[in-house]
Amino acid sequence: MRVLANQVYSQVPIHSEYGGVVPEIAARAHLEKIDPIVRLALDEAGLTLDGVDQIAFTRGPGLLGPLLVGASFARALGRSIGKPVVGVNHLEGHLASAFLQDPALEPPFLCLVVSGGHTEFVQVDPGLAYTVIGKTRDDAAGEAFDKCGKVLGLGYPAGPILAQLAASGKRDFVPLPRALDQRDNFEFSFSGLKTAMLRYVESKPAEFIRNNLSHICASVESAIVDILVKKSINALFDTKMQTITVVGGVSANGYLRIRMEAEAKKRGFRALFPAPLYCGDNGAMIAAIGQWRANHGLVQSEVGVTPSLRWH
Repeated sequence: MRVLANQVYSQVPIHSEYGGVVPEIAARAHLEKIDPIVRLALDEAGLTLDGVDQIAFTRGPGLLGPLLVGASFARALGRSIGKPVVGVNHLEGHLASAFLQDPALEPPFLCLVVSGGHTEFVQVDPGLAYTVIGKTRDDAAGEAFDKCGKVLGLGYPAGPILAQLAASGKRDFVPLPRALDQRDNFEFSFSGLKTAMLRYVESKPAEFIRNNLSHICASVESAIVDILVKKSINALFDTKMQTITVVGGVSANGYLRIRMEAEAKKRGFRALFPAPLYCGDNGAMIAAIGQWRANHGLVQSEVGVTPSLRWH
């Protein structure tokens, strides 16, 4: 499997003034940019539409407006060139980003999906049979990064800014909770961390927060990464898997990679992370899962299937 093109249009500048994603604005931006982005990708790959064998689109989960734009465009394109169209699960696309890093990767393996909207362990068996063995009860890890960063006044998106500041901070500066850290519990909870950070900031003078911002950010990052790594080790032991893939936007976090790879070396398991450009939402991962399924005879055309906000 080889990536010929991966064009990404970021809407961060559009939504930054609102402090978060505005669904109507997101849908409008999708509508305006989808055709130019497809054309740029074809140019980068050196292809015409006649050279495309299959079209994959994100069916869900996600915001309905952007999903409808993508689905409608993909179906119309498929009909115009007479090629099959397949609807892909967004989370399965993130899982496929590991195949982009290692095309020889084959199930079974354990996958930690960790992003702004999802934090869960998925056991991946042959034939891409999925079993969710644990997920968050409330906030996702990426959401915890962003909300704690917002409390600290870091702007939007706050998570990556928090991680940058954390690199030079003391990681035990603020005592923060690590929830559900029992040995046999594979669920997550980050709402308590968010509340603890809010109370901490409210209890300190603004000047203190400014002067110790890197230490506070490092404490937040450590609290999140500690629980992700600890639970990953326990889940690997319980499932008897030898490989864990870590995918989704938070998998780009440098401290998470350092900690997980150190534990892998120490304990003898394999930790596989996608390249950073494949960690966030991108078209290459959606194409990758479509291609993987085609290569293994698992593709069925889903032209008539409507997008789903909560498809899992």
